[in-house]
Parts: sequence; C-alpha cells; structure tokens
Amino acid sequence: MDLSKLDMPVQFLKGVGPRRGESLARMGLVTARDVLYHVPRRYDDASTVHRIGDLAVGMDATIVGRIRTKGVIPTRARLRIFQAILEDESGRITVTWPGQPWLDQKLKEGDTLLVSGSVKFFHGPQLQPREFVIMDREDSGADKDQGVIFTSYPASEDVPQWVLRGLYEKNLDDLLSRAGDEEYMPSVERDRIGLLPLPETFRRLHRPETLLDPERGRQRLAFDELFFLQVLQALVRHRETQTRSGIRFERSNDLIRPLLEALPFSLTDAQTRVLREITTDMTSEHRMNRMLQGDVGSGKTLVALFAMLVAVEDGHQAALMVPTEILAEQHTRTIRELVEPLGVRVALLTGRLKAAARREVMSEIASGAASIVIGTHALIQDGVEFARLGLTVVDEQHRFGVRQRMALAERDPSPDLLLMSATPIPRSLAMTLYGDLDLSILDELPPGRQPVQTFLRGPAGRDEVWEFVRRELDAGRQGYVVYPLVDESEKVDLRSATAQFEFLSEEVFPDRRLGLLHGQMPGDEKDRVMRAFLAGEIDLLVATTVIEVGIDVANASIMVIDHAERFGLSQLHQLRGRVGRGADESYCVLIAEPGEVAGERLKIFRDTSDGFEIARADLQIRGQGDLFGSQQSGRDPNLRFADLTRDEAILIEAQRLARAIVEADPELRAQAHTAVRNVLYARHAERLAFYEVG
Repeated sequence: MDLSKLDMPVQFLKGVGPRRGESLARMGLVTARDVLYHVPRRYDDASTVHRIGDLAVGMDATIVGRIRTKGVIPTRARLRIFQAILEDESGRITVTWPGQPWLDQKLKEGDTLLVSGSVKFFHGPQLQPREFVIMDREDSGADKDQGVIFTSYPASEDVPQWVLRGLYEKNLDDLLSRAGDEEYMPSVERDRIGLLPLPETFRRLHRPETLLDPERGRQRLAFDELFFLQVLQALVRHRETQTRSGIRFERSNDLIRPLLEALPFSLTDAQTRVLREITTDMTSEHRMNRMLQGDVGSGKTLVALFAMLVAVEDGHQAALMVPTEILAEQHTRTIRELVEPLGVRVALLTGRLKAAARREVMSEIASGAASIVIGTHALIQDGVEFARLGLTVVDEQHRFGVRQRMALAERDPSPDLLLMSATPIPRSLAMTLYGDLDLSILDELPPGRQPVQTFLRGPAGRDEVWEFVRRELDAGRQGYVVYPLVDESEKVDLRSATAQFEFLSEEVFPDRRLGLLHGQMPGDEKDRVMRAFLAGEIDLLVATTVIEVGIDVANASIMVIDHAERFGLSQLHQLRGRVGRGADESYCVLIAEPGEVAGERLKIFRDTSDGFEIARADLQIRGQGDLFGSQQSGRDPNLRFADLTRDEAILIEAQRLARAIVEADPELRAQAHTAVRNVLYARHAERLAFYEVG
C-alpha cells in the first residue's frame, strides 16, 4: 500500500498555496491526511435552525443569516457595542455583541453566520449570541448550497471557519477517493463488527446527511485508534508470553490442598475463577504475563499466595516485591502464619537488614532453601541470585518503574509474571493501559466484610467531626486526618498537613498522641512514624496522600479527609481503604467546600463502596487524561475519537482482532496484513519504538 497519496503537503491542495499552507500547518494540518482527520467539532441540523421571521422574545435560538449591515454603537456608559443586521429569506434581526467592537474588523457585510443565543427586547427584538461561526464569506468562491447539516470546524484566527469550509468544499471529493487507499480492514471483518469503510467514514464526518452520520464515522475512527494501540500491545504480549522460554509447572496439590483445608473460610467465587485463570497460565507451555486487579479487601494477596505455591510445589521459588518495607514485613508475617506449618520457608529481604542477616537471607535465596522470598526493590539489587525462580509477583505495581517491574522477570527461563493492583480502574481503561497483559479481576468482596460508613460535611461542621473523632479515640481506636497539601500555600486557601498538625495537637487533641506523615519527610522518618502508628503508639495520624497505599492497621476506625473536593474519586477510595480492616465499625468523613459539581461527585463516593463503580464515575467526570503521559484529566491527545466511557464494546472488538492477527502472524509479513503493517510503521512508528523498549 502506498501511503504517499495522503502525505502530500497541504499547500498543494486546491485553494491553499504556501502562505495559507503555513497557517494551516500552525494548526497541525501539515498533510492532506491531517485535513481529512480534522473533523468538525459541531453539527447543526437545519431542521433545528430557526427562521428569523419565526423568532420571538424569550426564545433560545440558532439562526443562519447573512450580514446586511454592521457597525459599532457607542453608549453613555462608554461601552462600545458591535451590532449587525442578519437576514434570511424570512426576515431580519439585530444581533449585538456588547464590549466587542473588534468584531467590526473581523466580520464583513455579506458574511453568512450561524448564531446561537437568546432573543431579548431592547428597542425591538435582539439576539445576543453565546457563540457564532462564520459559515461563508461572500468572496470565498465556495458552493453556497450548505445542505441539511451545518458543520463547524476547529478554527483559528489565521484560518477562520469560512476558509476551512471552502477548503473542504474544493478538496473533499479528492480526499475521499484517496482515503480508500488506506483501508486496512477486509470488508468481511468490517461488516461483522458493523464499521464503515474509510471513504464513507470521512464522508459522514465532513458531509453528513443526518445527525446520526457523524457518530457512525466517529465509531470507525475510534476503532482504528484502539485497534492500532492493541496491535502494538499484542506484539509486546506475544514477545513476553510466546517468544520467551517459559516454565510449564506441574500441579501436585501437596501444598495447595492442605492450605485450602486449613483456611477458616472459603474462597469467593471471584477468587476461585481468578485462580483457575492463573493456574491455567502457569501449567501451560507459555509464560504467564498477567495483571490481577482487585478492590481493597478482595483477597488479592491470598490469590497470589496460591499462585506462589503452584511454583513451590514444582520445586521453584517465588518472589513477591512490594513498594515499602512495612508492607513487606506485614505480608511476611501473614504468609508465614499460613505456609510455615506446611514446611515452606519464607524469607524477607529489605534494605533495613544488617549485613550478617542480609548475607544469611541471600544465601537461603541462592541455595533455594527459601521457597518464597518477600521484599522491596532490594530483591533486584546486585548480588541477589535465585536458585530457581519460577514466579514473580509485583504488588502495587504502579509504584514501580517499568525497569524495576521487569528486572526479576529477565531470566532464562523467564519466570511467570503476576502484577497486582488495588487501584480499581474500569475494564475499558485497563484494557487500554494493559493490553499487553492478560487481565484478571477480583470483583467480589469476602462475605462479612463491613462497608465503611461514609459521611459528607461542610467546613462549618469541623467541630462536630473532631468530637466524633474524640469518641472513637476514647474507645481505644486510632484514626487518620488527611490533607491535600504539606505546607500552607499563598495561592490557594487550603489547610495544610503541617499547620493542622500543630493546630490539632495544641488546640483540639492536646491529650492525645498525634503523628505527622508526608511525602517530603526523609524515608527513615516516615518509616519511624508508620511503625509507631502500627504499634499503637500514635492515636491520630495527620497525613497527606502518602498513606494512600500503606499498611493494615486493624485498630484504625476513623478517616477524616479535609478539602475532599480536591481529591479524585479513585484517590478518595484508596484513602478510605485504610480503615475498615478490623472487626469494628469504621467511618470515613469528608469535609468539603460547597459546590455543585464537587458535591455531586462526593455524593457518588459517599453512596457506594464498590471501587470499580467509583472508578467508572471518576473516568466519566475527569475524562481519560493522557493515558501514556503526565496529563491527569481531560481528553488523551493520543485518543482523539475513542471515548473509554462509551466505547468498551468497540475496544473489545479491537483487542480481539489485534490479538488474532498478531497470534497468526507475529511479524505481520502475510499479504493479508501488509496494510496493517504499513499503517503501523508509517503512522505509529514513535509509539512502536516505545513499546519495543518496554
């Protein structure tokens, strides 16, 4: 396939030339292809456009009219008003733009405008626009027959709307004929999924006949975006699971069956299902490369333990890497209690170990005497050698860099890899971010786990909240108070952790033991505070979100989050997960400034404890952000057409097709896949290089 037909510089399109080509390039329209993909931002159906002669005071209307006369009107208050008389075949109306005299230079008599706004009465009916678009300029040479649907494009000062509309009027037919050369999907596959061919896709986007047409076109381009992303991830998945020599574990159940019988409870259906997925991977000839997602308290660690025992039963070792030393120690205590009665040796390796103890642990790892090794990033430091590592488990995987996560897996034969995350994200987002992994989801909590009671209070209710906290502390419980900032900021009026720690210590709880924890403290100091809280030596921990991923303190029953409107829903859910880990009733109190948008968001959080439901709401409210960059909200610039809140069905089809193609033809060398390969290497080369290095 020759991609050059749409690679033509934009200046060579009809009616453009070098100067206008430079203006278009500043908008990102460098080639003919860019013009084709520069789709309208708004569509107005002519049937919903009002005739000027039918307008009445009080209406909210959209009209299309030609400027008959215009001018700037001064007022006694020295406010200059730009005013234009618009007319269509049914009548005329005055349209006014108070305080915008500069429009007199921008708009010309004869321009056709699409105007939306309210009709008011001031010396006669007037329309005051919320927005307007120059649909046509009298000397533009464009076809004046606009059809049924009015399109409005993203424009600029240098390239106004009427210029863009003229550009498409002169060039669209030619661009549509070229678009067919870039079709990569067979018609049989398109028809099965229900997608349009590319030329028809762009026709419906640029020259729609109904308001339903643009959505059909968007769906096709959304599929394309998601498909090529999934092809890239499928290539990585194939490399990690198929081309690396894996381990085919043999099941004996010598350890798993006794542990199951010893547990004082039964596994949930979700745990059983996920364990079946994991053991199927581990007993196959291919390497496991799996992500395990589960809400706080869903039993991920127990599932991971059974996976580790599959490896140990077959004479291999298993490693569990966690982000903090305290978490490593906590996992070690829990797992030792469960498996040491079965004769399984569990070793702990962290940076805190003294030299002699460290040498002893490393000797046990190297000799194979330690079957399960739990530790921090110390596990991947020089000198740590495993005798026969079969499975690597990474807990809270997002806390580690890519190289850190993969370091334990880069051995021969490659150990199976299980990544775990307690941060629920919607399935569609997980498939997009982790398409190179197989995904298992624990979407069920063990029976008997009490939901944390959640309350929403305004700033005026702080004294009442502190009294409630005092009652919990008097009952022998512990608690957290979380703030969004470390120190006071001059730019935003927020209570900071350090200032409030002093206030709470001196004014509210002078008789209690308070601790302060934030991310700017030295590591040793943070560790000391966390250990003191775990040991019950601190009653109330004042902190920032550094505790978002922390430790299990069963005695902590109260969580207060101040300025809760400053946190995302998923972040709030992680914070709430710090309490409710014991047998006592637990509470989360949100203190938030009043506000309609924040209030609705926080009510969603208050009324549900399902982390996945909260994550879906968070995605809808905040947007998908820059999935592969630093932008945390809004639209991902890499996904211009796909919307993960509504395109999950499209994403599932895109992943299915991408994986099927890569599994059948990993090098994309087959004639049937030439088009996919060409598009991938021509238009996704930068991202392809990104995936090739992990």
